[in-house]
Amino acid sequence: MSTGTRPQTAVNLADGEWHRLHPASPLLRGGLLFLAVLGFVIANLRERVIDIFLTIFAPASSDRVDAEYDDWQQEWANDPVGGIVSNGLVGWALLALAAIIVVVVIGFWLSWRMHTFRVTGEAVEVRSGILFRSHRSARLDRIQGINVNRPLFARLFGTAKLEISVAGQSANVQLAYLGSSLADALRADVLRLASGARAERTQGTAAAAGAAEGRADAAAPGVATEPDARGAGTGSDGAAGAESGGVGAAGAGAGAGGVGAGDAAAGAAGTRTPVTARAGALVTQRVDEFLAPELDPDLAPPESVVHLPLGRVIGSTLLGGSMIWVVILIAIIVIGVTSGQMWVLFSFVPAAIGLVSYMWSRITKSLRYSIAGTADGVRIGYGLLSTANQTIPPGRVHAVEATQWVFWRPFGWWSVRINVAGQSVSASGESTQRTIVLPVGTAADVHRVLALLLPDAAADVEALVDAGLVGQGDAGGFSVTPKRAAWLRPFSWKRIGLAEASGVAVIRRGALIRSLTLVPLARMQSVALSVGPIERRLDLATLRLHTVTGPVSALLPVAHRPDATALFERLAHEAIERAASDTSHHWGASAPGSPGPGPGAGPEPEPEPEPGAEPASPADQAQAAAPEESAPRHVD
Repeated sequence: MSTGTRPQTAVNLADGEWHRLHPASPLLRGGLLFLAVLGFVIANLRERVIDIFLTIFAPASSDRVDAEYDDWQQEWANDPVGGIVSNGLVGWALLALAAIIVVVVIGFWLSWRMHTFRVTGEAVEVRSGILFRSHRSARLDRIQGINVNRPLFARLFGTAKLEISVAGQSANVQLAYLGSSLADALRADVLRLASGARAERTQGTAAAAGAAEGRADAAAPGVATEPDARGAGTGSDGAAGAESGGVGAAGAGAGAGGVGAGDAAAGAAGTRTPVTARAGALVTQRVDEFLAPELDPDLAPPESVVHLPLGRVIGSTLLGGSMIWVVILIAIIVIGVTSGQMWVLFSFVPAAIGLVSYMWSRITKSLRYSIAGTADGVRIGYGLLSTANQTIPPGRVHAVEATQWVFWRPFGWWSVRINVAGQSVSASGESTQRTIVLPVGTAADVHRVLALLLPDAAADVEALVDAGLVGQGDAGGFSVTPKRAAWLRPFSWKRIGLAEASGVAVIRRGALIRSLTLVPLARMQSVALSVGPIERRLDLATLRLHTVTGPVSALLPVAHRPDATALFERLAHEAIERAASDTSHHWGASAPGSPGPGPGAGPEPEPEPEPGAEPASPADQAQAAAPEESAPRHVD
């Protein structure tokens, strides 16, 4: 039985050349919609189709069918199938249907053929479109995170969708779809390039190149062995071979799941691997991918990973704010039905179904949820059948907030969410899910998550976190809110306070929903001090720390006005100093042993010419400096 490990691949998609997506991408992107529309049409016409088949294969029932549809079978809007049959247009209809299918298939093939991408040392570029061409470029230094989604249907094909989040509105770049292992490898390459390191990835490629060279030396001149043709080809020919094999580069090129090894052994013996054996190996590989953990345990030490028990996920959902609305809707429906107001069913039952579906989706998306720290940032994974994981590089978190709903308080449960550039509070449900880094966890889990998100200040902020979660007053060094603030915040004025340590501002507030907000001053956009007429009368002020748009709002609702003014001056001055000295966005350039140049480093020196060699002409230098525009290569 399989151990549930992800296959590895030797294909390097970050080589600066143009590549194509997985051959099944058109089907996964638009083919499913076409099949859904076709299924909808067939479902709505199923009774008429059945009657037609009964008329053809059971002529005795033709009189009943004709009598039933005699009044309106000529009306095309009511019964198009009947109109086609009664007018003798069945042949033409089948021909039109075949033509539509051919056009759709050709369109899918052209969309795949014209959709290419490449990863250079500066950006990720995507070209797409058939009639209207588009060319999108995502700069590496603007990347805020990389997400890898594996929908259920895509997992059956061994593919994944890679989405690169870039700062800016609608600036994200999607690569849908790539081979599952290739998507993971490409994410690692893009993160490495974005970190400031420029060394080429050598894992797997050097071994594959050495093995190919050894086999070429051992083979007769001009004769290519079958293993070379199947496993060593990483260019267009190799990719085409992987496509025809149906296994993909991860399976046929790298020997994942035993497919590549089996083909190599069969090639050495001069025989081909049976189709049943290849199909069995492919099924085994897919099972391995389904059973593999969403986060590789080798990427992080076990103690840095937070896991969510199933009971806590279900309990937190049932005790959440959505459950209150479910109870209210059920009560309204019961009262309406018992009193004979049947219109309630049409008004409130759909709302109740939608709310229950939302709660169920929250539970399923929290299954197998885990978070871990890696060399390239924080890796978060979740999902049961359809899985997803995201990597947040260092220096991309602009604000962190831990909240506690009042019904969670007896259990000590907290939720943690973040602000990241490129994510909006009004974005889609999938984007909102990415801002939640801990759906529900204990105080110890909150400490672990904060240590991953703010590693440089974790030790100094830890004491403030303990006082900020459940404390009040001046506990832990927080600022004290005067008693007169109770006129504006009667229930939470004792909890409101602000503290600062190691360049991180910590704001504590909330009574019904407790909140603890942490803002790295190096990524704070601005700070504002406001005084309203009532606050002026009470000698109070409001302090707001501005970050990128997101679900986290860093707000100190009320504070003693002189204290708020002093905090305003101190935070504004320290934010400038922290931003000037922050280098976390180029975490790989300063890593020990990193061969890449650090931030601000000049260009690499050109190699000196050998003695006696003629200097290159300007035309030769320009040709060498220009990027190679080779033909795109598709990957499985």
